[in-house]
Amino acid sequence: MSRFSQQYGGAVLKGLVLIALVASVVAYRILPPIDDPSLQGPETVLVSQVRTMPASGGNRVYWGDLHIHTSLSSDAFTMGVRAVPDDVYRFAKGLTIQHGAGYPVTISRPLDFAAVTDHAEYLGQARLSGLDVPTTRQRLGDLLADENRLTVTQSWWEIMSLIRDNGFKLTLEGVDSAINRSAWQEIVAAAEQHYEPGVFTTFPGWEWSADAGDVGTHLHRNVIYGSSDLPGIPFSSIDGETPPELWTFLRSEREKGRRVMAIPHNPNLSEGLAYRVASETGERIDRLSPEDRSDLEPISEILQIKGSSETHPLLSSLDEFADFEIAGTVPGREMTLTSVKGGYARDALRSGISMAHNEGFNPLKFGVIGSSDSHNATSPSDEKGYTGKLPMMDGSAGLRTGAAGLALDKLTPARQWGSGGLAGVWAPENTREALFDALQRRETFATSGPRLVVSFFGGWRFPKDTATAVAFDAIARANGVPMGGALPPAAGAMAPEFVVVAQRDPVGANLDRIQMIKGWVDGDGQSHEVIYDLAWSDARAVDPVSGRVLPVGSSVDAVTATYDNTLGSPQLSAQWRDPDFDAGQEAFYYVRALEIPTPRWSTFDAVQLQREPMAPVSIQERAISSAIWYQP
Repeated sequence: MSRFSQQYGGAVLKGLVLIALVASVVAYRILPPIDDPSLQGPETVLVSQVRTMPASGGNRVYWGDLHIHTSLSSDAFTMGVRAVPDDVYRFAKGLTIQHGAGYPVTISRPLDFAAVTDHAEYLGQARLSGLDVPTTRQRLGDLLADENRLTVTQSWWEIMSLIRDNGFKLTLEGVDSAINRSAWQEIVAAAEQHYEPGVFTTFPGWEWSADAGDVGTHLHRNVIYGSSDLPGIPFSSIDGETPPELWTFLRSEREKGRRVMAIPHNPNLSEGLAYRVASETGERIDRLSPEDRSDLEPISEILQIKGSSETHPLLSSLDEFADFEIAGTVPGREMTLTSVKGGYARDALRSGISMAHNEGFNPLKFGVIGSSDSHNATSPSDEKGYTGKLPMMDGSAGLRTGAAGLALDKLTPARQWGSGGLAGVWAPENTREALFDALQRRETFATSGPRLVVSFFGGWRFPKDTATAVAFDAIARANGVPMGGALPPAAGAMAPEFVVVAQRDPVGANLDRIQMIKGWVDGDGQSHEVIYDLAWSDARAVDPVSGRVLPVGSSVDAVTATYDNTLGSPQLSAQWRDPDFDAGQEAFYYVRALEIPTPRWSTFDAVQLQREPMAPVSIQERAISSAIWYQP
């Protein structure tokens, strides 16, 4: 079964049966056209040329999305997408393209880098083989705008049944290598055409879309190349259906001199399998924990449309900010400790340092990024400009919320999805070589969409006031290691020291606080976690009972989907030494910077549709850094 059939299969099948019964009994009630004013698209946002200023020392943040699909992906094509790889890069540079639902879309600010990562399975075959589906008989925009509710519902039913029964294969007889090769050449050609070293970087790649079993599990990876030396055709899950088989392929590519890595995504939808390296009895699973896993998969995508994968309230019950854009697997399926353990980054980092303690090496030493996983050639990470993931499913506010008069929103998890994320990469220049190097060394951070910048370094002794110095980056690099690195051997018995600076998005919300998340291993090899508030805005007090900083408050007006920056701070910084350090314990440290509350995409939808917003009305967007590790 495919990714799509596993994620939606059971729930969709029940839903389709229900739709059939309802449609046959009350067809007269759903014959009018759907009422969806949001099919005109979100409010037009002018392209801004705001860029992050270079840090001293020549290093700066570059913003990008390494996970974007086009009509070359079977699920995107059948759901109405007609955009091609060229459109991805045109959109990322600030040009307007056509959304699958028929309206124009423009990014709020251009990206610095991007990658087309279409599903390698049956790559291009749905688009290039003359597939007969409702969205090839009629443009999706016309279908949604002109047809009645029954016709739209039946079209959705036909497409979902096709995907459920056939997955990426759809009605195709088998893999057509000629079509696959032609589609791959189209992806590569677009990447080469739009690559402008120093200005805009493209990365050739694809998505390897394997699943495990029949319970809706995702083991997907985006395969990213750092040069123009590429294979003749992508390696798909049809060629190798397990991560170890993908890793074998990656090793063979590197032996040929090719620069390549895999980036796991949506571990939150893996039913705990994404980061599993040990059996239920605690014994290491050799095939899932090779010593080079952290080198082959140096980063993980933890913020994207299909939910957050940093941590889960069931795993981090004392973390008041753990419940952020939590998305389940199949609609209606309960999330349990068993299904989430092994599926979130913080828990995986803890497993990694436990293995370092017990085995002497860490196969789960990875950095983090955010991306979109848009299937419409766009990168819709702005809450106000959110346009969904798959056009026929959630390509308008009416479809996402049910305001269009259809019941489709009840049959998909689209309402609980987020607006996507962004990857922040610290590098000296905007080229494939420099950005790929930064990804490989994990000098990266994830955001939930805003371009708030996090600088984070660890060491044993920094000059006084490093965190507030004008030449912060240069001083910090000279005296420590950046995010993604490992602390050098301890200098004496002192505890490690960390410096961090967080700056708000220049056109976004102020900051609430900076937090340090620490994981460590005790003498018995068991891992633990703790959260420290390092810096916060508005001179707030600390709760004497919990020891935590009091909430920042909220300026969000749900009626107008607005907020103001009367709360929070535009910049926060801290210079902190671990008060609970034990030189004999493995540990990792990473920082999380939180914005003040701002309206969620669903609240902007509600204003556009003149409806009551669904919960949550507001969210606290965030940036999450890659970790810094300590090993005795």
